[in-house]
Amino acid sequence: MDLLQILNEIDNFVWGPPLITLLIGTGILLTIRLGLIQVFRLPLALKLIFTSQSKGSGDVKSFSALCLALAATVGTGNIVGVATAIKAGGPGALFWMWLAAFFGMATKYAEGLLAVKYRVTDANGQIAGGPMYYIEKGLGEKFRPLAIFFAFSCILVALLGIGTFPQVNAIVSSVELSFGLPIIATSLILTGVVAAVTLGGIQSIAKVSSKIVPAMALIYIAVCASILALNFDKLPDAISLVVSSAFSATAATGGFLGATVMMAMRNGIARGVFSNESGLGSAPIAAAAAKTKWPAEQGLISMTGTFIDTIIICSMTGLTLILTGVWTGDAAGAAMTSDAFSSIYGMLGSQVLTLCLVLFAFTTILGWNYYGERSCVYLWGVKSIKPFRYIFILMILSGAFLKLDAIWILADIVNGLMALPNLIALICLSGIIVSETKKYMQHLKSQKNK
Repeated sequence: MDLLQILNEIDNFVWGPPLITLLIGTGILLTIRLGLIQVFRLPLALKLIFTSQSKGSGDVKSFSALCLALAATVGTGNIVGVATAIKAGGPGALFWMWLAAFFGMATKYAEGLLAVKYRVTDANGQIAGGPMYYIEKGLGEKFRPLAIFFAFSCILVALLGIGTFPQVNAIVSSVELSFGLPIIATSLILTGVVAAVTLGGIQSIAKVSSKIVPAMALIYIAVCASILALNFDKLPDAISLVVSSAFSATAATGGFLGATVMMAMRNGIARGVFSNESGLGSAPIAAAAAKTKWPAEQGLISMTGTFIDTIIICSMTGLTLILTGVWTGDAAGAAMTSDAFSSIYGMLGSQVLTLCLVLFAFTTILGWNYYGERSCVYLWGVKSIKPFRYIFILMILSGAFLKLDAIWILADIVNGLMALPNLIALICLSGIIVSETKKYMQHLKSQKNK
């Protein structure tokens, strides 16, 4: 076996049943211990997005922290990932994506809560938090190697993985295909814009994310919603197909090769987790920066990230692919979603999708720049911030021209390995999570009685 084959085998193992079981299992455990918080407290969580007072220590408002996390979370996975899952696992994959998101909301809540509870202030006076801090401070000094492992993995993912190369390639290739702009021109423009934003630090990144993320999500949702509305009579059958295909094999039809229940389950859960990042430990790094004095409050706000990413945006994509029938065609990935949009709106639909894909990928780059930077601060202190930013910008510049499959697979492996220390911490600190939740709910009750 050559290196590429070995890495593929490792990647399939890392993202195989053990990790998927641990991810879903952690979500189930937290769902039970927190009393179905993603159901009974979702209205409060959605309300807090806009009404949180943003009091207490922190670098940015709670809404900005959510947008920063969504910037990294809502990306090509919502367009390419959903299409890939349905192409490989059939319509039933969407059901398992929903299931992963449901339990993932409890996981994301726990991550946001712990991020605020165990955050610190760095030498520059900025907030630093995330799994590396709640592993070390929550579990004790003896668990520091796990925290170091997480931080190092996060840096590798930011520089070599979903933070750079896949996003850059998605941007330059889609712009060239839809608008005819040369790859080198798009690459230079992208690098310049990324440099201008990231060199400004958390305030600059949060400001841009707070403007772009809501706008891009609304544009994408509006287009998908219009396609669903135009095919409203087919919607009940499409939802029925999603549910039935989740528990029975999907027969081959057209360009679709057929899928077993296990294929639907594996692809739906894996792509769902990849899209909303619940349990991977990336989003709590952004949550830690929020101005709040209640860890549970930011936990609730963080929880809405998974709801918005998967329950809303991924569902829109999946149902659009199924209703328009493109899932049975020969196209795959972004091309499949493009076919769905253009089947209703022609060339304009394809161009709107390209715009959404570019914005999704661009904000993912910004979010992962911040994650990598905070991980560097944990390992080497604030002196590592500028070197990391310059290296990151160089990676963006070179990303359009590098097609090293081994690097991408390695990054995917490390991305999966990020989850292991984070999930261990969430399980071990579940008692603290429950305790902090009770404190906040008692506070809300006392405020209501005043």
